[in-house]
Amino acid sequence: MREFTRSTGILGAFLILMFTWKGFSAETKSTAAHSSPAAEITDSSQRRFEFTYQVRVPDLPASPSPLRIWIPVPTSDTWQTITSLAIESPIAHRITKENQFGNSMAYFDVKLDHARPAFDIAMRFTAVRMEHRVDLSDTKPNANSLAPSGIEFARFLQPDHLVPIDGVIGELSKEHTQGAATPEEKARKIYEYVIATMRYDKSGTGWGHGDAIWACTAKRGNCTDFHSLFDGMARATGIPARFEIGFPLPIGKSQDEISGYHCWTEFYLRGVGWVPIDASEAWKNPAKHDYLFGANDANRIQFSMGRDIRLNPSQQSDALNYFVYPYAELNGKPFDQLQSHFAFQDLPATEPSASAINSSK
Repeated sequence: MREFTRSTGILGAFLILMFTWKGFSAETKSTAAHSSPAAEITDSSQRRFEFTYQVRVPDLPASPSPLRIWIPVPTSDTWQTITSLAIESPIAHRITKENQFGNSMAYFDVKLDHARPAFDIAMRFTAVRMEHRVDLSDTKPNANSLAPSGIEFARFLQPDHLVPIDGVIGELSKEHTQGAATPEEKARKIYEYVIATMRYDKSGTGWGHGDAIWACTAKRGNCTDFHSLFDGMARATGIPARFEIGFPLPIGKSQDEISGYHCWTEFYLRGVGWVPIDASEAWKNPAKHDYLFGANDANRIQFSMGRDIRLNPSQQSDALNYFVYPYAELNGKPFDQLQSHFAFQDLPATEPSASAINSSK
């Protein structure tokens, strides 16, 4: 289903023509929006696009230790299909998978027995992302039962380093789910509490870590903060919840640079399955408030799942809070000098058939 290949010079030429390196800041607002009325994108149940993930590695002095680099690699699942995935780099890589959540990654071991000039890594793939929508009107009579036993469900009932389920988070969960008879009702009350209490605000510092205690105290933040609070409160009341992260696809643009990540979460209902919610987007777009409890639109791409991630091979430093940007270590310590750039280009909804191509000649 996935194709992991070393790309040719054609890809390199394509990337050189399509993108320029302008600081590579994942927090910098996009400056190269390209859209036209004829190509304008709106909400839909499916989106097909080409995605490019670029990493620049700076000049490196000689060192007895290698520079180790991990880059998340998206995989196909029920809601997205990844094809034609290719990675271009002067350094060999291998595709690995970590055991806790099943996240895939490209791993690079950069030998530094001599000084190495700056180089680029480029990953490019085609994706089809589908709307994930759950019909909550069709829940089973026993929907208030806990999820089946199993390692997956057990992990998503446990706390994360920055997402406790006791203390203030447990107290908030108990207070704001009072009177709810089923897990669905409890999850809805938590969703409403998070949106009513939080505001999407990336000013100052402290936001963006997905620290549930900070979120419920500061009452603001970005998508990680919104969903850490939801996950902690859901787990505290016995509802499995799992964190997912990737990148947003702008509505109204057919190609663009992407300035940073987006994340959302899912909770589990027995007899229904995993139910998506996007509390931060619901806060920003009140017209989608009800829709985003039980649905995610197709304007996104997922790269990984979970928090507190040990990579493969394992990093020497602490577990990753989340995994969407490249991570590197030098001499066993985090190396934060990589620069990243992300972009997408919409493709036709379906590829033309061979007969259609021939008939047009």
